[in-house]
Amino acid sequence: MPKLKRSSQFKRDVKLQIKRGKDIEKLKNILNILASIGEVPTQYNDHPMLGNWDNHRSLHIEPDWILIYKLDEEGVSLIRTGTHSDILKR
Repeated sequence: MPKLKRSSQFKRDVKLQIKRGKDIEKLKNILNILASIGEVPTQYNDHPMLGNWDNHRSLHIEPDWILIYKLDEEGVSLIRTGTHSDILKR
């Protein structure tokens, strides 16, 4: 069973999503899936990231609410969560 490691930025991002009124149960559900089986159902559009986010993965909790995480030997590192513009500021 993979271990979940939350970055300090991820913790701040979660607080912001709560403040925005997002359904945090959706986030908890996907975190439970990652912690238990490590594989994400296709409905979440899980995919590898490119560029500055190389070696990271992204999935969609909602159409404009994403989770960025990294898989390694020790488990799953939760890096960021939020809107595309929050995280991918272009």
